[in-house]
Amino acid sequence: MDPRAASHDTSDRAVPDRALPDRAWVNEAIRRLEADAHRSADTHLHRIPLPREWGVDVYLKDESTHRTGSLKHRLARSLFLFALVNGWIREGTPVVEASSGSTAVSEAYFARLLGIPFTAVMTRGTSEEKIALIEQYGGTCHFVESASEVYGEAARLARESGGHYLDQFTFAERATDWRGNNNIAETIFDQLALEPHPVPRWIVVGAGTGGTSTTIGRYVRYRRLATQLAVVDPENSAFYPSWESGAPAVGSASRIEGIGRPRLEPSFNPRIVDRMFRVPDGASVAAMRDLTARFGFTAGPSTGTSLWGVWQLVAEMVENGERGSIVTLMCDGGARYRNSYGDDAWLEAHGLDPEHHGTVLADFFATGRWRG
Repeated sequence: MDPRAASHDTSDRAVPDRALPDRAWVNEAIRRLEADAHRSADTHLHRIPLPREWGVDVYLKDESTHRTGSLKHRLARSLFLFALVNGWIREGTPVVEASSGSTAVSEAYFARLLGIPFTAVMTRGTSEEKIALIEQYGGTCHFVESASEVYGEAARLARESGGHYLDQFTFAERATDWRGNNNIAETIFDQLALEPHPVPRWIVVGAGTGGTSTTIGRYVRYRRLATQLAVVDPENSAFYPSWESGAPAVGSASRIEGIGRPRLEPSFNPRIVDRMFRVPDGASVAAMRDLTARFGFTAGPSTGTSLWGVWQLVAEMVENGERGSIVTLMCDGGARYRNSYGDDAWLEAHGLDPEHHGTVLADFFATGRWRG
């Protein structure tokens, strides 16, 4: 036998037979995720009617129309795909997440689609409606007392079960292709193509993981667009002071579900954010309720947070005689919050008073001026 032939013998490097069924399972899992996406159209982009003389168009990207009812449907699918192609999830792998609610709802849906167990680690203050949805999709809820505990507890559960910690707060900005590939930024600009102002002056979003703001900010820069990115943040969150000071700051638990964090999350990139607004929690509730009363859209409190920033930017554009458009997201629907942010007694018990902020909004829509 030619000794050179022996040196090229790669039989010892071949994939063991035991790995082939696992690869087949991963292939089928990816096919199921892709098929689920192909069965769905993209979410609607609604134009909010404002006085024509203002010269500003505002659009609401309605992420509540996803199968699991929120913006986090996109993230959950991306996280599962990222874990599958990296070999972190295999047949039967238990999956664990640290989540305040909506991400866990979407992840429970995808875990059930793939036939693997799912556990969500969350604080006891998570809305009953979200807990019910997680359990409806076959997920298990594991509770901790404070928001700062969710990370370590999720990692511990995954480690002890031999499972995988999805870790949305680290991987949100990595799992989504910021260059396009049907990400949320690309779809926004596609849907605006025939509008009077197809390149918006501002896109306004909140930050929970920071993945959405980072994806949009990167896409805008990559495409060399004039659009600027504004991020809104609840009053106790660490994101705004981190952006303002340029150094990681510490906050406390957010009272606005889905956005705001007690620490600067790895997926949030403050360097690509052009402007930030710190929004009072009562203002988030007021704007959420005003959206329903004035325009007929029913949304959650994080959408209210975004709108509080949107209306300030509209007022500035009107004052400066600037024409253009602004886009924000309807992160989820209001049905999940009927017994919390939609209930006056619950608001009072949690020290949230939207009344003054409602007056500010009424004055803005009457005059086009911001006197908040």
